Amino acid sequence: MIPLALSTRWNAERHVSGAAMIEEILGLGLNLVELGYDLRPELIPGVRQMVEAKAIRVDSVHNFCPVPVGAPRPHPELYTPAAPDRREREYAVRHISQTLRFAAEMGARAVVCHAGNVDMPRISFDLMRLAARGEQFTPPYESLKLKAQIARDKKAPRQIQYLMESLEALLPVVRETGVRLALENLPTWEAIPSELEAEQLMVRFHDSGIRLWWDIGHAQIRENLGFINAARWLDRLTPFIAGLHIHDVEPPGRDHLMPPRGKIDFQALSRYARMDMVRVLEPAPDTAPDHITGALQCLRQIWSVDDPGQPGGGKT
Repeated sequence: MIPLALSTRWNAERHVSGAAMIEEILGLGLNLVELGYDLRPELIPGVRQMVEAKAIRVDSVHNFCPVPVGAPRPHPELYTPAAPDRREREYAVRHISQTLRFAAEMGARAVVCHAGNVDMPRISFDLMRLAARGEQFTPPYESLKLKAQIARDKKAPRQIQYLMESLEALLPVVRETGVRLALENLPTWEAIPSELEAEQLMVRFHDSGIRLWWDIGHAQIRENLGFINAARWLDRLTPFIAGLHIHDVEPPGRDHLMPPRGKIDFQALSRYARMDMVRVLEPAPDTAPDHITGALQCLRQIWSVDDPGQPGGGKT
């Protein structure tokens, strides 16, 4: 049996009661969740009540959670551990530590974390616009992609060093809580870490409880834009992956659709879905409930998911 969780990013914004938020998810036939980065503090008592009653299990938490007091808005990159600014990195370490401790209280296995972006122009958005117009891999597209690579190669090493320093500062909290801290792959060229950087980080940090988080949709977008071969990198990084975000993509970059409403070959991912890791459906907040139940039916058939609500065993 392959357990599946649902991110509360789907419905947290429209609820004033954490219990009601969880009840809506239970109504879809799921009793595993990832607590999303937009979980407001006032929702926590109701969530805690449902967890203590064993009505729901929290499998993962998405940093920052709950939303930090005084934050201008919920966002996973309010503060990033690879930021050039020292004070921002210190804030990131402080609030990631709080998320790890909250995750431990909720019984979660992993915290999903965005590490940040290289301090460079956001060329990926221009590449996305060209790809959407059918101009992918044209000379202007390839020229822009080369420009992005040169800019990234110049600045990324310094920020990877900053990230390593931040991770070193977080290791005592990772050990204290027993919760895995998992760095998520993101869809843009500017995102940290790249697949190669992630592999190099794991050589240093994997034995200390730092992991990777593989977002299936983000990886597909990176492939659509010509950055990577997603299947090859997934196979290479699998030993370090704590969990999956599951959503579909309509090329080149319309994501957070529920399968099978995009073009991802989920059959090809069956082997990975059956491994011992956290698996989280991550629909957009405006996704209709029947799209989620349809995705459950689809994945049950493709991945032989017999009961998506039953907890899985083992640590990632």
